[in-house]
Amino acid sequence: MKGLSAGAYKTRTVSLGPYHHGDPDLLPMEVHKRRALRHVVRRSGKTAREFAAAVEEVAEQLEGAYADLGDEWRGPGNRSRFLQVMATDGCFLLEVMMAAAGEHVGDYAPNDPVFSRHGLLYTVPHIRLDMVIMENQLPLLLLQKIMALENPNNLNNEFVINRMVLMFLSSMLRPLPAGFGLALHPLDVIRRSFLSSQDKITSTTVDNGYIIPSAYELYHAGIRFKAGNTISPRCISFQNGVLTMPRFVMDDSSEYFFLNMMAFERLHAGAGNDVTEFVQFLGSILLSAQDVKLLCSEGVIENILHEDEVVVGMFKRLAKDFVLVRGSAIGLVYQQVYMYFWSSSCRNITYWLTQFVNTYFHTPWKAISLFAGTVLLVLSIVQTVYAVLSFYRKKD
Repeated sequence: MKGLSAGAYKTRTVSLGPYHHGDPDLLPMEVHKRRALRHVVRRSGKTAREFAAAVEEVAEQLEGAYADLGDEWRGPGNRSRFLQVMATDGCFLLEVMMAAAGEHVGDYAPNDPVFSRHGLLYTVPHIRLDMVIMENQLPLLLLQKIMALENPNNLNNEFVINRMVLMFLSSMLRPLPAGFGLALHPLDVIRRSFLSSQDKITSTTVDNGYIIPSAYELYHAGIRFKAGNTISPRCISFQNGVLTMPRFVMDDSSEYFFLNMMAFERLHAGAGNDVTEFVQFLGSILLSAQDVKLLCSEGVIENILHEDEVVVGMFKRLAKDFVLVRGSAIGLVYQQVYMYFWSSSCRNITYWLTQFVNTYFHTPWKAISLFAGTVLLVLSIVQTVYAVLSFYRKKD
């Protein structure tokens, strides 16, 4: 998948966890991590040793969260280094999210590169992007242990952690409900929230070999687009010629979010393929700038990128080489749209009639021009016929 967009998987500012720890390009952030750890320890009234001990209680679970973790991190002999990195990175991430929420800002200097208002404006957005990269995840179990040590009276910190991570990453997504359970890591939080919907599409036995036209062609075949009441891909449906789709925003971070959520689905067998299928669906109907313009005008897409061709290119890359499996959740929508588009009434009457009306009767002036052109054509034909007949009469 890295071939689709290698930059979307590259950590640029801060390493979180062991995979990219020690990367020369990310070393400048280490001093800020250590400063955050000192602030957390001082504020809590605990010692650094107590934080390390709390993390050690779940060391095996944390190690198990990282596939193919090198021997330099695993086992009792190397565990102290692993625990140090996890405790430091966990405290740093908590401090960043707290600062973004307006808490503990007074603990840091006004010119702090990360935790001041200036840092929140210029540095933290880059940290936010790094938080969604698949290979740069911190288990939320780690944050839970640190928060429990800081505040032992917080009995519902699973909900608190899920909400805090989600609000930091995106204020547009709906919070996970209480009792949902602790997510695996920040990327899991944002994916679960992105998919959360009461209108979950159930799996079907429909063959997924249906190829549907672009949004522009569908529109001119009489199909209308409607923005749903949620941003979840699970709300997508087709009924009575109306294709209801989730509302979503396209900005500089969209490719990061989509690609890394797709990577999560590929690496977790039980996670499903909802995001991947939704991206492929968009890739099949967004083939040109006019398709993007159409969905923007219908309120489905809010394109902050402002360049429609960029959106088309992005989904072309994202949907490359992905094939829907039989029985996928979105397969029924493909079938319904396909059958509606290619039905005789839609294809032979509605499509061409709508094309004709939209082309020649879009404005009164176009209608007048068409009428005038038709009259001139008829008069020209009559004049030509009359001239030919006159010629033969004179000849006779």
